[in-house]
Amino acid sequence: MAVPKSKVTKSKRNMRRAHDALVASNPAECSNCGELKRPHHVCGACGHYDAREVIASTEEIDLDEEAA
Repeated sequence: MAVPKSKVTKSKRNMRRAHDALVASNPAECSNCGELKRPHHVCGACGHYDAREVIASTEEIDLDEEAA
């Protein structure tokens, strides 16, 4: 069974964890509307991804006509 030989100091522990910090994302500009979006994700403002519309906007859908 693995048992540590001696105590790991706070300094050694923290030096080991130095590379584990979270990094900020690099937002990209949407090619359709110009809003900032996460890379390789659908734009939340217009629903476009890779110059295609993949999610229809709520403005384009008219629920009154479907209900009638």
